[in-house]
Amino acid sequence: MHHHRFLAAISLAAAALPAGAQDARLGEVTVTGTREGELLKETPASIGIIDETTIEQDNPTHPAQIMSQVPGVRVGVTNGEGHTTSIRQPLSTAPVYLFLEDGIPTRSTGFFNHNALYEINVPGAGGLEVVRGPGTALYGSDAIGGVINVLTRMPPLEREFGLTAELGGHGWWRLLPSAGDTVGDDGWRADLNFTHTDGWRDATAYDRQSGNLRWDHAIGGTALVKTVFAFSQVDQETGANAPLVRADYKDNPKRNYHAIAYREVSAYRLSSAYEHESGDTLLSVTPYVRHNRMELLPSFALSFDPTLYTTENQSFGLLTKWRKDLPWKRARLIAGLDIDYSPGAREENSIDVTVIGTGASRVYTDYSLGARVYDYDVDFLGTSPYLHGEFSPTERTRVSAGLRYDHLRYDYDNRLADGAIGVSPTRFYGHAADAERSYSHLSPKLGITYALREDTHLFAAYNRAFRAPSESQLFRPSTGTTAALAQANAQSALRLEPVKADQIEVGMRGNLHRFDYELSVYQLTKKDDILSYRDPVTNVTQSLNAGETSHRGVELGLGRALTDQFRVDVAFSYAEHFYEEWVVSGSTDYSGNEMEAAPRRIANTRLTWLPVEGARVQFEWLNLGSYWMNQANSARYKGHDVYNLRGNWAMTSGLSVYANLHNLLDDRYAESASVSSGTEVFSPGLPRTLYVGVEAKW
Repeated sequence: MHHHRFLAAISLAAAALPAGAQDARLGEVTVTGTREGELLKETPASIGIIDETTIEQDNPTHPAQIMSQVPGVRVGVTNGEGHTTSIRQPLSTAPVYLFLEDGIPTRSTGFFNHNALYEINVPGAGGLEVVRGPGTALYGSDAIGGVINVLTRMPPLEREFGLTAELGGHGWWRLLPSAGDTVGDDGWRADLNFTHTDGWRDATAYDRQSGNLRWDHAIGGTALVKTVFAFSQVDQETGANAPLVRADYKDNPKRNYHAIAYREVSAYRLSSAYEHESGDTLLSVTPYVRHNRMELLPSFALSFDPTLYTTENQSFGLLTKWRKDLPWKRARLIAGLDIDYSPGAREENSIDVTVIGTGASRVYTDYSLGARVYDYDVDFLGTSPYLHGEFSPTERTRVSAGLRYDHLRYDYDNRLADGAIGVSPTRFYGHAADAERSYSHLSPKLGITYALREDTHLFAAYNRAFRAPSESQLFRPSTGTTAALAQANAQSALRLEPVKADQIEVGMRGNLHRFDYELSVYQLTKKDDILSYRDPVTNVTQSLNAGETSHRGVELGLGRALTDQFRVDVAFSYAEHFYEEWVVSGSTDYSGNEMEAAPRRIANTRLTWLPVEGARVQFEWLNLGSYWMNQANSARYKGHDVYNLRGNWAMTSGLSVYANLHNLLDDRYAESASVSSGTEVFSPGLPRTLYVGVEAKW
């Protein structure tokens, strides 16, 4: 079997990750910044890398169990594999992140989903890269808090089959089959995921089927076509991490007040990336199609806006890129154009719920379908040209600059009559007439890296980014207690402005006394931030443009091999998030308050022990600082510590076993804490739970 042409073409894709999970190693390569491989030490951005080996060894049952290895990153568990995200932002569902698979957005800007990682087969990934802060010129709207790029696994050079079988507490089981081969100029790989759990709390079971099918075709050793088909089906009882009043949180955490809630998700993606390199020039053309559908009875709105809805959208897109390397000063020029057309729709009915009790501890036991309250089509079109350049004025210095122009447009077609629909004497739904909304933005980027010594590199960067309002923010407004108020809310939603963000960042990477390290300091300011104001008594939530929010902090990644058998790794961040200017109403002013769900301290410490060849034991300590539970800064969660233990043993070259023990001390902690109906509520985290598995390869 001959692999030379295939190997040569594979290098074009720059899909390989380095060995080692610590993102400070100067020889590592990142593929997210410019959509092809670049040395991390010459990249003026904070990028965390979790490689394929780490994913295989840790066997995460949820992305939260691995993402915290990157400094300044926290992913919170909501329901099933649902999640919230915190990267240089408070922990929230806000649309300020861009989720990619092999550099391709997994969703359209217009149809953001904060649970995007459950639409990706993370356990079967070939690596994760996290860009903290606004993305580069190659990424537009959404990339404010950060960019998460999940990489698919490369085809193996020889025929390979694998199966991982896993059992765990609370009725958990998972099968991860895989296979691949290379024949001549063609390589293929399949990674599948079949998961079930009964859930550790009442009515929190879910089933998942997902996978990636990848085919790489080499053309003459100078070109490669990489085709990826990805799919995910998730059927889950949610409870949206069902918050509990303090007494139940402490003494009866399995309770779920929202047992009627559920979520059914379908996601399909197909892309075919053509890359051709001729001398010093590379051309990349990537057409793609996507389909996303979700049926949801949201528990988070049961107390003030109970509905059942279906959202659906298709996407037809094209990513093009031309890169030219110049002999002068190692100069490189990149130009490209991204196009995304995504027609979508929403159908939503009110529901009449059966309730036991009152306030924050009310229990929802049943529901019946009510009137249709929203029924509309909305087409999203994004057209985004960009230009990126870099050069080395001296041997030690690398300068990069980029400029991106985004023009985004929505075309909204209301299939119901204009005006408000009332479903009760105090609950009305407003509807705007057919409308078009468009947004344009110019985003500049500037960065520099400098090699102070061979083992010490400095970087500084300025990034400007923006985030256009999403479909639900624009066309699905909050309810009103009167018809007039509902219509006013509908018109107010149409006037939402994009979020504008500016970030200045400086950092240092290197090796000092055998410590690999990366240190970053940043100041991120957002203007016209789209924030959700939640009435503390009625729980009614409305999206508004705030005046200004600020986010500043320091992030530190450290790693050192203490001996041949022991290694320690630390991911630490300290950040402050404030409402600099936010006057909600004449009687409510949050200006100067600290943002809720924004712990100042996030830390992950891992001690790894290699007792014998093929064996690994890892102790992990997760530390989360205290934070405010509401916008008024009147209630505070104390923070928590969680301890985990992992172990792997390669019994033979093709057979290994592993075990993961989550929450070693069985501590009570909250995945999230807030105020509902004027009462403090807590969403309990997973108790002590053991997962064991066996992995076979042949």
